Amino acid sequence: MEPEEAGTSSPRTPSSQFAWRNLSKTLILAYQSFGVVYGDLSTSPLYVYTSTFVGKLQRHHDEETIFGVFSLIFWTLTLIPLIKYVFILLSADDNGEGGTFALYSLLCRYGRFSLLPNQQAADEELSAYKYGSSSLAGSSTLKRFLEKHKKLRTALLLVVLFGACMVIGDGVLTPAISVLSSVSGLQVTEKKLTSGEVVLLACIILVGLFALQHWGTHKVAFLFAPIVIIWLISIFSVGIYNIVRWNPKILKALSPYYVIKFFRQNGRDGWISLGGILLCTTGTEAMFADLGHFTALSIRLAFGFVVYPCLVVQYMGQAAFLSRNPESILTSFYDSIPDPVFWPVFVIATLAAIVGSQAVITATFSIIKQCHSLGCFPRVKVVHTSRHIYGQIYIPEINWILMILCLAITIGFQDTTWIGNAYGVACITVMFVTTWLMALVIIFAWQRSIFLAVAFLFFFGTIEGVYLSASVMKVAQGGWVPIALSFIFMVVMYVWHYGTRMKYNFDLHNKVSLKWLLGLGPSLGIVRVPGIGLIYSELATGVPAIFSHFVTNLPAFHKVLVFVCVKSVPVPYVSPEERYLIGRICPRPYRMYRCIVRYGYKDIQRDNGDFESQLIQSIAEFIQMEAEDAQFSSSEISSLDGRMAVISTRSAQSSLSLIAAEQENIDFASTTVSSKSPTLQSLRSLYEDENPQLRRRVRFTLPEHPAMDPAVREELMDLIQAKEAGVAYIMGHSYVKARRSSNFLKKMVIDIGYSFLRKNCRGPSVALNIPHISLIEVGMIYYV
Repeated sequence: MEPEEAGTSSPRTPSSQFAWRNLSKTLILAYQSFGVVYGDLSTSPLYVYTSTFVGKLQRHHDEETIFGVFSLIFWTLTLIPLIKYVFILLSADDNGEGGTFALYSLLCRYGRFSLLPNQQAADEELSAYKYGSSSLAGSSTLKRFLEKHKKLRTALLLVVLFGACMVIGDGVLTPAISVLSSVSGLQVTEKKLTSGEVVLLACIILVGLFALQHWGTHKVAFLFAPIVIIWLISIFSVGIYNIVRWNPKILKALSPYYVIKFFRQNGRDGWISLGGILLCTTGTEAMFADLGHFTALSIRLAFGFVVYPCLVVQYMGQAAFLSRNPESILTSFYDSIPDPVFWPVFVIATLAAIVGSQAVITATFSIIKQCHSLGCFPRVKVVHTSRHIYGQIYIPEINWILMILCLAITIGFQDTTWIGNAYGVACITVMFVTTWLMALVIIFAWQRSIFLAVAFLFFFGTIEGVYLSASVMKVAQGGWVPIALSFIFMVVMYVWHYGTRMKYNFDLHNKVSLKWLLGLGPSLGIVRVPGIGLIYSELATGVPAIFSHFVTNLPAFHKVLVFVCVKSVPVPYVSPEERYLIGRICPRPYRMYRCIVRYGYKDIQRDNGDFESQLIQSIAEFIQMEAEDAQFSSSEISSLDGRMAVISTRSAQSSLSLIAAEQENIDFASTTVSSKSPTLQSLRSLYEDENPQLRRRVRFTLPEHPAMDPAVREELMDLIQAKEAGVAYIMGHSYVKARRSSNFLKKMVIDIGYSFLRKNCRGPSVALNIPHISLIEVGMIYYV
């Protein structure tokens, strides 16, 4: 018998197994995306037709008009969500992240468009952030033009923030219109509820929705995807029933001919109705914004094969029903549901509306945090609602503000048509901003022809511009709400950003002279006591003016000083290996260092208690690298405040510079429970969460290394002894005031606006997770 050839006994080759694993992972992500991404988009059939047939169009209930409305909905869904977002925008990710800030991050990566202070110093040697260069002459000229004019870069940031403010407006309007539309089904039952009773029920659901936010979406996330899938199957089935039952001729309306015919018959009234038709795209931006939680392929599969067909069939079925029952325009969705399945569909519609609202509220929290990372929003409390799912956060202050605004809109309007007008303005504005940013990404990031970017901008910008113009006509009928909300949030962002920049510019122009420090000598003219002083500053280079204030007001100072600068860089995440950038200030005897701690705009600054240990290990690794690299330390003077090095936490921990041994502040080992048991682990976790200042301590020792330079050994020993003596966190408790010569507007912004925001936001020490027991604050007044 012939021996079997090698490999033939295996049913699958390694490549096929790898392909199968990738496919199964993609399908799982596609399944999970239903509950997070498509809740808002899938509930739009509840209110689109009701919001479209308003004004004079209410009198046009003939079949041709209804067919034209459906044809517009079909082509809008095809051109904007399917072609623009699914096929084009999902490819414009920023290291896997999507959304308005991802596009802005890409532009900052390939062009120096960022307005973040001292950005280049913080970005040094960051692998995820590389400035690109274009080989196309036209794009290079445009790039230099934008980099040269600061006002244009400021305008670009304002456009991004305006889009972000409109997304915040979505966080107010989505729960209101979704929940109110879903419970309005009770007005078509035998025991009809009055409008007041429906509004009261909607308000109760909304209060419950916002009150449960602190539990986090992970608590009920496993229910989200099945709810939306059952909802999509339900509306698909109802749509098929209505097409067959009422008017199969609706299939002809897939032709764009009916769009042309619609505008010929209705003219200006048809154009105004576009403000309601665009609501079929609400929630589309979530496909791009939530890209970081999934993959582009999984979102494309879910939308192309499930969401898109279900929505098209549902809208088609509603149109077929309305063509035979035009009197049901105001309650078209619930009237089109067959009686035997009315209550199951009503229940699942309400649950789907809650799911869609939950996703938008969570996205609003994320947007607020990203604005803060760009230095454009006051410090707020960020609560991590999950230990295992990265990025799930809850912001209490914003949550209650959203709830109050949402209830005010629900009670004030009591009508989904008016809320829909406001919702349409917010959605189309975000899409319009995204189109303009995407055109710039095509030029600078993708390095394609300017003509291709212009073609993209012209095609989609024209379509969205027409919808935007129709929405503007409804400003007086509710469309003013997102504009007013955006204006308020923009004022808050501008005042905070302006005050922060003024304070930073003061530090930048009043830095302590290195010659003055060198003249003081290694003792700095005061007593240097054992210990490490971590001096927090916003400067990535130089010594801040407040340091001289410390020296003149404190009788003694720590032997080892580290100037810590926490910076946000325009990338979504910074890997832990590249978190710390270490350098030296002044010659070696001064024992003064600089550490830049870098975070991406989606990074979470977790209070894990390891910061001090990682910082000490990183400085020790830097000292050793400096000694081993002849070019790095060829000149003491050149390293006074010059070259810095990225210190990987992994390489530092595996380095021979220091040996770390953990010590617990509480003797968990003395208990009879196994150290690996869940009980002990839960006790330790609870203890560390409630006592962040008393977490595990790490004791360092210097290994035997005969070849080590004596000066390096002495410096490392000083570092270890200083760590054993204790670590103090030193910050300036600053007050910012406008100069007397400032104009009235500047005094209003600084002395009233910025001062109010600083007093009512979280303090910098709390935001940076600095233990209060080790904090030293020195007051200082900034006259800007």
